[in-house]
Amino acid sequence: MAISFLRLLGDKGENLAVKHLKKQGYKILHRNFKCKLGEVDIIAQLGDTVCFIEVKTRSTDYFGAPCEAVTPERQRRYKNCAKFYYANRQIDYNVRFDIIEVFNGKINHIENAF
Repeated sequence: MAISFLRLLGDKGENLAVKHLKKQGYKILHRNFKCKLGEVDIIAQLGDTVCFIEVKTRSTDYFGAPCEAVTPERQRRYKNCAKFYYANRQIDYNVRFDIIEVFNGKINHIENAF
């Protein structure tokens, strides 16, 4: 039961993050992009920059700020997923790694988080 609650909370946070990004002019390229190296919550483009975005949703700060859950291991996986994503594409864009915190329905978009 707890897992389904957490999944619903995460889905709600990702949906809010997508709405936020679209309002800011981002084009959503992928949601929940999966590869053998991991999963990226959102891949979005703004101008000539492609952003790999980790969304962290929390309803309480009991375990700290949402962004604190993006460990160095998670950052490494995101970077490897980005390499995988670009390996089969002949495109030239800047790459950025962002975190979007969703805390009690409020959005905090941290650009160039890692």
